[in-house]
Amino acid sequence: MASDSTTSLIEKLNRSMPVAPLAIIALPSAASLGEKVNQYIASFRKDALERESSLNHGDRYFKDDYLLDISLERFPSGEGRAMLRESARGKDVFILVDVMNWTVTYRMNGFLNHMSPDDHFQDLKRVISVVKGKARRVTVIMPFLYEGRQHHRSGRESLDAANMLHELFELGIDNFITFDAHDPRIASVAPLENFDNFVSPYQFLHALLNTVDDLEVDKDHVVVISPDEGALDRTVYFANVIGADTGMFYKRRDYSRIVNGKNPIVEHQFLGTNLAGKDAIIIDDMISSGGSMLDTSRQLKEHMHAGRVFICTTFGLFTDGLEAFDKAYEEGWFDKLVTTNLTYLPKELYERPYFAEADMSRYLAMIIDYFNHDASISDVRITAQKIRELITEYNRLEKKALHDEKDDNDI
Repeated sequence: MASDSTTSLIEKLNRSMPVAPLAIIALPSAASLGEKVNQYIASFRKDALERESSLNHGDRYFKDDYLLDISLERFPSGEGRAMLRESARGKDVFILVDVMNWTVTYRMNGFLNHMSPDDHFQDLKRVISVVKGKARRVTVIMPFLYEGRQHHRSGRESLDAANMLHELFELGIDNFITFDAHDPRIASVAPLENFDNFVSPYQFLHALLNTVDDLEVDKDHVVVISPDEGALDRTVYFANVIGADTGMFYKRRDYSRIVNGKNPIVEHQFLGTNLAGKDAIIIDDMISSGGSMLDTSRQLKEHMHAGRVFICTTFGLFTDGLEAFDKAYEEGWFDKLVTTNLTYLPKELYERPYFAEADMSRYLAMIIDYFNHDASISDVRITAQKIRELITEYNRLEKKALHDEKDDNDI
């Protein structure tokens, strides 16, 4: 949904000159998202030219396609190679990668292998090595932060996320963009570098308002839930912006043993207000297997007597498939699941009645456009004011719909 204020910002942006001609490299892991972003940027600039024909930025500014043709190949041994099929010289290059897309495959010694996050990261470095030194500027867009959950050291273990960022900046990238980092303090790893972390509460709310009937967003009807202490900051922010109460589940773990690489959860204990009859919105950065999230939903329904339960996460990984979610939905543990398209989503998810997509492609296109113009990124960040405007507009339309329905009944 493009608001008048967003349209005016895009028009203002396109009156300025870009840093360099724009080029987007969407790795195979992010091909679908890259194509959507490409189409949005092309439409932004085409609309700007139609509105103001005096714009004279040259043919390389107004294009139908900003995607660079690149090939990522594998030898039978499994070794890789990146080849750029057109010039990137002098261009402002944005490289888009989804390190969690396990559906990308390659053959090695006759076996079919699904690419891991490590494989995607190696391909990203190959692409950077191809364009660096030729491009005017290189920006990496990695929506899901590679090794983002390994962001701090506790005992004798690797510090993978920090090593990843150091490695990319040492390769010479100019900007790094991610979304809803598991721990935003990872930016402190490279305090003198350009690291941007964007969040998606606006898109969550937009998806809910568009797909849920009779949603009343206020303190009397909605409580925002943090499934654990790690998600508390984003939960408190979202609750304060929409004017709702908040609650938190505390995960009591068994630290005497490790199961599947982590200490198992013994019990979820709730800290918060009375939820009886209220809608609960669970906010978190990701769903991995989904076990913890579904247990939180079950407790909200069965023990806290919440009205409806909505799950909102930036990244839906579904590492154990969708069967547990299907069963939980049939049991009535949750009513809607919202996640973004910043990482790969299985096609069958779109067939589920409980799923709603928070489409981030237009927002990402705006971010790229702003970076390309070296414009202040504060204009494109989703502020509390923009979220409140969305709620105000929704309430206005709801009241108008009720008024129109009353008039129809009178007739």
